[in-house]
Amino acid sequence: MRQENRAVQPAEENPLLSLLRISSHLAGQVEIRAALRSVKAEIENLLPLDHLDVCLIDDDAVWNTSYEVGIRTRWSLSRTLVSLSPVRSILYGETDHMLTGNAMEDPRYTYPGAISQPIFRHQLRSRVNVAMKVLGRTIGALNCSSRRPDQYDEATVERVRHVADVLAPYFYSLRATEKAKQAAIVHAEAQAREEGLRQGALELTRTLEQERQRIGMDLHDQTLADLTRIMRDMERADDAADRARIVNRLQDCIQDLRRIIDTAVPTLLDLFGFVHALRIHLERAVGDGADVSISVVDDTNGRIDELDATTRIALFRIAQEAINNAARHSGGDRICVTVSPHEGGLKLAIADTGQGIPEPTYNSSSQKVTGGVAHMRTRARLIAADFRVTTGGGTRIEVILPKTKTPPRAAPQD
Repeated sequence: MRQENRAVQPAEENPLLSLLRISSHLAGQVEIRAALRSVKAEIENLLPLDHLDVCLIDDDAVWNTSYEVGIRTRWSLSRTLVSLSPVRSILYGETDHMLTGNAMEDPRYTYPGAISQPIFRHQLRSRVNVAMKVLGRTIGALNCSSRRPDQYDEATVERVRHVADVLAPYFYSLRATEKAKQAAIVHAEAQAREEGLRQGALELTRTLEQERQRIGMDLHDQTLADLTRIMRDMERADDAADRARIVNRLQDCIQDLRRIIDTAVPTLLDLFGFVHALRIHLERAVGDGADVSISVVDDTNGRIDELDATTRIALFRIAQEAINNAARHSGGDRICVTVSPHEGGLKLAIADTGQGIPEPTYNSSSQKVTGGVAHMRTRARLIAADFRVTTGGGTRIEVILPKTKTPPRAAPQD
């Protein structure tokens, strides 16, 4: 029997085998870019290319995310609007493929506003783009490009369409998994922030309760006792000299009461404004005999006094704590308080020239951060402000209030 000799077609030239291998390579992949990288060589068996990317859209087809292998372009740096994508016609479902021999001159890819810079930078002239669909719905596009003009034809479109049909369900599943992971991470971070804020608020509440107890003890042990003694002395007073001494003691008692009241409720804040009240507190904290230079500067023309009462008092308490720490512990010769504009919001800064504070005292990553710095941080978080501590050549504490927390400036009256 005569046997015919038949030429065996190389596996790499057989589209069906390439598609099977593509499916095999995708098995076990858990990350989109790695999955695309795993099939790039098999796709190159089907058509020549210099750039390969997959563009996936979100559920409402407003944003798209690109994943590419080989050449790294602007397309994969961040999410972009579908309306600015060179393959928007596919992503909007207006067509299921695009084919061009020179994308650099094709207005479908280079319309005004389109993110087409990679096409020109890398001279991606020939392009074939095919819709990736799952259950009849477009989820993205498979994009193949070559620097050579007129590289692709309708037969190429069919090959790429087969590849897109194989990739689409895998990539749709990987994208769903990726979004679920991101959502889980965001949820976990939100829970951690909430728990941290809860713990900080509890610690702050405990400290406030201790402060109330201290004030009560001051009133009982000092002011009330002084008043009791003064009352008894008044009953025994015989002459003007005795009465004058009692008046002086009453004045001292009144001063003590004012100090306690100012500590409990910052009345100066309401009477004279934030900057003046803080300057008085700074002068008291430093003391008359200390050789420390002090300054309080407001570069916002009083905007901080236009804040709601809760926010303003929280900022005042933070500044009080920071000033007390600087006066008692820094050993520096200068303490400066500044209120300044910051990206539409406000920034309160308290800086000293002292010895600084150890890193574990203020590092938010530490699980055992306690004391004044922790209380300041908690107060800042309760008013949605950013809290920063820098040290080295002194200590600088910054509380940054976002734009949404600051009131708009009133228009000037004519």
